[in-house]
Formats: sequence, C-alpha cells, structure tokens
Amino acid sequence: MSIPTNYLFAPSHEWVLDNGDGTVTLGISDHAQELLGDVVFVELPEVGREVNAGEEFSLVESVKAASDIYASVSGEVIEVNEALEDSPETVNDSPFGDGWIVKIKLADASELENLLNAEAYQATIAEEA
Repeated sequence: MSIPTNYLFAPSHEWVLDNGDGTVTLGISDHAQELLGDVVFVELPEVGREVNAGEEFSLVESVKAASDIYASVSGEVIEVNEALEDSPETVNDSPFGDGWIVKIKLADASELENLLNAEAYQATIAEEA
C-alpha cells in the first residue's frame, strides 16, 4: 500500500490528517497494522479528553500483541470512531480510511511541523527493515 502524501506521520507509526478546520484525524499507519497482525480490539479514549503530544491515549490489541497508540499532537478528543468497537478489523482493512481512531481539536497547530511527511516516514520504515 502506498503512503498517502497528504498525511503526516509520527515515528511511532501514527498518522495525522489535517482536516483544515483546526482539527485532525488520527490513526495508525498501514505499516503499523501489518506489524500488529489481525486487530481484535481498539480501546477508544473518552470524548472531551485532553491529550498532549507524545502521550499514550489508546491501545490496539491484535492476535500477536497489544500496542499503545500515542497522540501526535496536543488537543481535545472531539470524536472517536465507535465503529471500531464492533469492527476492530477495520484498522487492518482501511488503516488510512475507515480505520481512523480519533479526531482531535488542535491546541497548537504548529505541532504539525514536528511530524514527518510521507517521504520522511517511508525512509523511517526503510531504516527499521
């Protein structure tokens, strides 16, 4: 799967999509879901929770392992993907689409500048290989 060029990435394999209205959508990359294997559970944070960049806010469990998910930016959780409660495998099937985890209202949009573009993220994956 190719990496969408309009997404930003954390080295810990979370992606961020700037919605252009002061909010972002966050999920895990295709690479991350491949490493995890079949996702069987996604722990969603509470709507209204304040998160700080680098803070653990969610957990994705697969048949292989459980993996913490970190906020790539600071802000308030304004929406969670409740569909993942019944269909956690959506993270595997559509990591950059329907498998999103949360939407966050940005506290500081300049934090987006700390994230990797698709090309830099691809290089990070290559280094890990």
